[in-house]
Amino acid sequence: MKAMILAAGLGNRMRPLTDHTPKPLLCAGGKPLIEYHLENLQRAGIREVIINLAYLGEKIRSHLGDGQQFGLKISYSTEPEPLETGGAILHALDLLGEEPFLLINGDVWCDLEFAQFIHQPIAENILSQNQLGHLLLVPNPEFHPQGDFALASSGLLLNDPEKPDGPKKIAPQRFTFGGISLLKPELIAAYPDKRKKFPLVEVLRRAISNEQITGQVHRGHWSDVGTPVRLHLLEDYLSAKLINTEHK
Repeated sequence: MKAMILAAGLGNRMRPLTDHTPKPLLCAGGKPLIEYHLENLQRAGIREVIINLAYLGEKIRSHLGDGQQFGLKISYSTEPEPLETGGAILHALDLLGEEPFLLINGDVWCDLEFAQFIHQPIAENILSQNQLGHLLLVPNPEFHPQGDFALASSGLLLNDPEKPDGPKKIAPQRFTFGGISLLKPELIAAYPDKRKKFPLVEVLRRAISNEQITGQVHRGHWSDVGTPVRLHLLEDYLSAKLINTEHK
């Protein structure tokens, strides 16, 4: 299995920190964000990684090289401009091949082991003919209280579920997409409205409507490191975690 890390964003909400440093290379806990993903992939037994590059992309390439220092083989999908998430995957399809791959946002941090995520029955069902993807969901953070998708008891994702009939029945709870997913390349390759630049979420919503996407909720530590404040919060968390580990 291959993995793709999305690392081409402009990081506008992170400025001035991203004026000269791409967001995946910003540090928390003494380590660039993207290195946490690379180490997690190595532990999961994934050896081939594709990273898309645009804004300050050469700094990422220079820092990571061919991936040998992480026990990985890193290839780069260079974009003339940021192509959004869907466009980035489309641009990298030749590198990804035909097998399901793990997709990771370069600006999230999560304590979930990727091996645990991909080697479980509900995720492995995406190998079946009908399923196209499996998403990691998290409880809605304060900055995104409405969430993205609901999760049915079957594990299927729902876009906008109707409230069930009956006074005591409650509509499924909505959760936020955690930026980690297991996808089939055909999800993008066969999307009828694909174009040079487009977001992954519109592709997911179409597949969800066709009951082709499953999900699971992770209730551990997760952070969308999208602003300086969130980066500082993650730094505080990792520092406290390190102190607790040293005292054990």
